[in-house]
Amino acid sequence: MAKGKGAESSKPKSGASTDGKAKGGKGGAGKGDSKLKPATAINVRHILCEKHAKKEEAVAKLTAGAKFDDVARELSEDKARQGGALGWKVRGSLLADFEAVAYALEPSSTASPKWAEVRTGEGYHIVMVEGRR
Repeated sequence: MAKGKGAESSKPKSGASTDGKAKGGKGGAGKGDSKLKPATAINVRHILCEKHAKKEEAVAKLTAGAKFDDVARELSEDKARQGGALGWKVRGSLLADFEAVAYALEPSSTASPKWAEVRTGEGYHIVMVEGRR
């Protein structure tokens, strides 16, 4: 997920969804959410799925009230498998499309996540942020 070895360049591939619209959770945060203070780092989690259908299965579980980290352990195809935890990431260290969506989200907990979806060259991501600084 981080830039570097094996990661896609920061340029979006054609057909990539970068609308940044938050979905699910309790309202989510859109691009124009003015109550968020600027941050230089975020504590981020994600669920990565290669196939759209598997991503939709993860969204259905989250919508039904499942904990984000449990869904990530079960369905994410990310090698980390730590409940989707990517840890603290500074601006510029993530894929551009993923980062734009992640920095627009307000922090939430894994038990009551606010998430957004984005597609990158790695697949479909469901993103949530646990903290900002």
